[in-house]
This record gives sequence, structure tokens and C-alpha cells, in this order.
Amino acid sequence: MSDLSSQKCVPCEGGTKPLNQVMIQGHLAELPGWEQAGIEIHKTFTFKNFYETMAFVNAVAYIANQEDHHPDLEVSYKTCKVRYSTHAIGGLSQNDFICAAKVNALVSSDK
Repeated sequence: MSDLSSQKCVPCEGGTKPLNQVMIQGHLAELPGWEQAGIEIHKTFTFKNFYETMAFVNAVAYIANQEDHHPDLEVSYKTCKVRYSTHAIGGLSQNDFICAAKVNALVSSDK
């Protein structure tokens, strides 16, 4: 298994093919709590309060800026749902899983 969180995202061009289902399932096995829904992966994180939620959102924004790969976020008082998909290729790329692993590393394993 690869250590996704230590990898860097690479730009995806329009001709790049999305990952196949075997690769997707292999990567999901490395990412506790993440699920596939169509052409995206997602996970909902729960926190004690709004302050912790917003601190998490800001950390995710930092990762997105560093990797130049941006998630869709749904933020509420104690939760944040993070969704990744590579829109340029109409599916999932390695970048989605790299960023998901980096986001998972922000919180303890019980989230």
C-alpha cells in the first residue's frame, strides 16, 4: 500500500482517464470513513463546536491551496462534509485520494 498522505498532487489534463473501480476500492481501503458516491468520494467530520469545525475548514483550505486541488465543503455548526472529485476528467484521480489522506491526517482516528 502507498502512503497517500506523503504524495503530492499533479495537474490533471482533460485527456487523463479517471481511476478504475479496482484502484478506487484499493485507495478507499486506505482511507477510514471515506465512501464513494458516483464520481466522488466523501466523508463527514464531526466536532465539539463551531470553533473546532472552522479550524478544520481552514486547515482543509490550506491543504487545498498547497496541493492546488480543491474539495467541495458543506459546513454546519458541528460538522463538515468534504467531497472530492476531479472535475477536469469527470471522475476520480489520484489527487482526490492524496488530499483525502491529508485531510484524514488532520484529525484523530476516531473522527
